[in-house]
Amino acid sequence: MEVAQLKTIIRDIPDFPKPGIIFKDITPLLADVEAFQTTVDAFAKRYGDKGIDAVVGIDARGFIFGGALAYRIDAGFVPVRKSGKLPHKTHLVEYDLEYGTDKVEMHIDAVGPNHRVVVVDDLLATGGTAEATCELIEKSGATVVECAFVVELDFLNGREKLKNQEVFSLIHY
Repeated sequence: MEVAQLKTIIRDIPDFPKPGIIFKDITPLLADVEAFQTTVDAFAKRYGDKGIDAVVGIDARGFIFGGALAYRIDAGFVPVRKSGKLPHKTHLVEYDLEYGTDKVEMHIDAVGPNHRVVVVDDLLATGGTAEATCELIEKSGATVVECAFVVELDFLNGREKLKNQEVFSLIHY
């Protein structure tokens, strides 16, 4: 399967989670073994020779792709979670949402100086969570090599919030 074919497998769910939103549902891609392998293989091809020490997956669907990618490129996997979900000491970053704020955390010892990291998530929308994740990584002294997404919603301009980072997306809407 070609990466371009992945777009045909992702389904639109109108008015979810609220009226006017068209949700890009990746669960059919996850359920299709060839599509899932194509997705992970595309990321592995891109990052396999870049000396990545850790793949940081953003809660929750970033865990799916990030864990598989980490395994494929012989890197560690680090979860970034919503506040209050990690049991050890954490770095915390608060970021703005459309209506309010949210927080993400990462264990303080998950990555450190000289670690090369790729951030992975299923979707880049407005970029706030990815931006906060990069800030967590930088607080730990590690370097973000790139932020990788399965899907990017170009019309929401999330890439602009990540202007200090390299960004790679497999699929664009």
